[in-house]
Amino acid sequence: MLSIFIEKWLKKAQYKILKDNTYFGEIPGLRGVWANAENLEDCREQLRAVLEDWLVLKIRDKENIPGFKINTGQKAIVRYA
Repeated sequence: MLSIFIEKWLKKAQYKILKDNTYFGEIPGLRGVWANAENLEDCREQLRAVLEDWLVLKIRDKENIPGFKINTGQKAIVRYA
């Protein structure tokens, strides 16, 4: 489920080359999920890592995650919506 969520959002990533010739990547709609690197491949890898960390923190803090529904009860269940 988590990998589906991550792949879905990475497809929405936008990249651009900055004036210093580094690459900047972000995922619109996910505040704070961005990366900056010397080349596009590294930028993509860093963006994936940032997204994974962002997702874990949102789940831990029980915050709203676009495209996810978190049910809590006797057992915590995370479902891809």
